Amino acid sequence: MSLPMTVPDPALPARVRIHEVGARDGLQNEKTAVPTEVKAEFVRRLAAAGLGTIEATSFVHPKWVPQLADAEALFPLVRDLPVRLPVLVPNERGLDRALALGAREVAVFASATESFAKANLNRTVDEALAMFAPTVTRAIEAGLKVRGYLSMCFGDPWEGAVPVEQVVRVTKALADMGCDELSLGDTIGVATPGHVQALLTGLNEAGVPTSRLAVHFHDTYGQALSNTLAALRHGVTTVDASAGGLGGCPYAKSATGNLATEDLVWMLDGLGIETGVDLAALTATSVWMAEQLGRPSPSRTVRALSHKE
Repeated sequence: MSLPMTVPDPALPARVRIHEVGARDGLQNEKTAVPTEVKAEFVRRLAAAGLGTIEATSFVHPKWVPQLADAEALFPLVRDLPVRLPVLVPNERGLDRALALGAREVAVFASATESFAKANLNRTVDEALAMFAPTVTRAIEAGLKVRGYLSMCFGDPWEGAVPVEQVVRVTKALADMGCDELSLGDTIGVATPGHVQALLTGLNEAGVPTSRLAVHFHDTYGQALSNTLAALRHGVTTVDASAGGLGGCPYAKSATGNLATEDLVWMLDGLGIETGVDLAALTATSVWMAEQLGRPSPSRTVRALSHKE
C-alpha cells in the first residue's frame, strides 16, 4: 500500500522501539479469561508482525488479576520466540515464579499518587517503593533487565492534577533503585502535549536522561498520539502501545484503552520512522484477536484498513 505518504521530520528520532503491551495490559482487563493457547497465539502473531518487545504476562496473585492466572502455563509456550518478552512481577514471590520459568526481563509497577498506590497496591507510595527495592536488586543480580512502570503521572481520578515534582520524585526513586527503563503512564488519559514536555524536562533536570524513559498513553480524551509526538520531539524512542487498542486499567474505572499499536505505526510510518513492524500483518492479528473476544477493535487504523479489504 502506498499510504500513508512518507514525509520525514529530521527533528524526530530515526527509529522507535514499540513496547507491545496488548497480551498483558490489554488482556488483563477482559471480563472473562482468554484461553491460554489463544494468548500464546496472539504473542506469536505479534512477533511475526515484527514487534520485538512483547509483554507476555504478569506473575501477580491470581486473586488480583484472575485473567492472567495462567502465567506458568503461558510463558513456556512463548519463551523461545526470538523477541524480548518482559513480564510483570509485583514482589519477590512473583520474581521467583518468573525466574523459575527463565524470564529474562521483568517490570515492577509503582504509582505517582497515594490514592492509586492504596487502590492498586494497598500501600503508600513509599511503602510500595520499599517493597520493590529487594525485587529490583535481586532481578539485577540475576542478570535481568528491569523496567519500572509509573502510573498516574499526569492525573489521578481521586486527586486530580498530579504535580510534576511529585512524579519526578517517584521516578527518580525507581531510577536510583536500578530500573533500566522507566515507563511514564497516563493511566486515565488526561495528559496534553505541554504537560508531557514539562514532565520530561523536569525529569531531565533531576538527572534522569531521556534515554531511560518510555511513554505509555491512554486515549481517553483522544490525546494519545499528540502526546506521543510531543515525547518523540523531546527525544523519547520507546513507546508503549497495545495491539488493537486493547486494555485500560482495572483499578481506574475512567481509563479507556491504551494507544492502539496500529494507530501509532500509521503515524510513525508517515513520519518515516523505522519500527520494524508490518502494519498489514499487525492489523490482521488485531482483527483475529477481536474475533476471539467477540467485538470489533477500537483502533481507528484497524477499522479503516480492515474495512477496505
